[in-house]
Amino acid sequence: MSIVAIKNAVSNLIKSGAKTNDGKTAPLLTNDNASSNSRNAYGSTTTDLESGSHSAQGNSNGKSNTSGSDRDGDTLGGNADSGFFNSVDPRMISDLIIGLSDGLTVPFALTAGLSSLGDSKLVITGGFAELISGAISMGLGGYLGAKSETDYYHAEVKQEKSTFYDNPNLINHEIEDILLEINPNFSDDTILSFIKDLQRTPELMVDFIIRYGRGLEEPAENRQLVSAVTIGGGYLVGGLVPLLPYFFVHQVGTGLIWSIIVMGITLFWFGYFKTQVAMSDACTLGKKISEGVQMILVGGVAAGAAFICVKTLG
Repeated sequence: MSIVAIKNAVSNLIKSGAKTNDGKTAPLLTNDNASSNSRNAYGSTTTDLESGSHSAQGNSNGKSNTSGSDRDGDTLGGNADSGFFNSVDPRMISDLIIGLSDGLTVPFALTAGLSSLGDSKLVITGGFAELISGAISMGLGGYLGAKSETDYYHAEVKQEKSTFYDNPNLINHEIEDILLEINPNFSDDTILSFIKDLQRTPELMVDFIIRYGRGLEEPAENRQLVSAVTIGGGYLVGGLVPLLPYFFVHQVGTGLIWSIIVMGITLFWFGYFKTQVAMSDACTLGKKISEGVQMILVGGVAAGAAFICVKTLG
């Protein structure tokens, strides 16, 4: 069932305000008196809901999927015009930032620490070992995290569907509570009209509660694999940056200097563009520069601490 249809329904409900069907203002419904008029009226619709839920599901699926696909197409078109990152799943961007952030700082700190031993081969070998193991570990962490998110979502949907068929009146009350959280001034008639409209498409009622009552969105089918590849790949790419200079120099000290220079530039621009992607047009130039400098400081402190520790122990 299309989430877009739910969003449009809520938007229309909010625009309607606290008006009744005849255009007059109805008595306001609050959390204290919600059980007086509106909840009593649910009784007359419960029987219709139970008897028509299965039959309405088939017809409603066709209507909502058609309208949802059209609206999704319009949305995708608008996102394409506004920029590349707006058309990418925000979760994927978040996973990529997590992988790159760890990949740029942890291997940099390790190679800086190993360089204090004066052996470039040891730096490259140890750096690669950490890089591969770290990428696998980060990828598995992303996979398990995404899998837990998906399992939790489906468990909530299953629970709400069970409640829907066992106690439809309870579902009505849940929807009422959600609407009152959106706007405590919704009238009795407004809430009842909204619930009756949702009863025509039973699955839409469950989707409404999951989306607006639980705050959950259905994860993509390949969410686990994408998360694992994105986080692990981001870590691998980020971790290669501090290692590259050691391949082109003969002395480990020179490699360390070039690694610091390359990482300083990379960390600054990473922080700069990360902030741009996260905050979009709301981000100021000063904020982006500040975040870039902050990334340099974080990487520098980590590398300096690792260098001093290894030098002391060695």
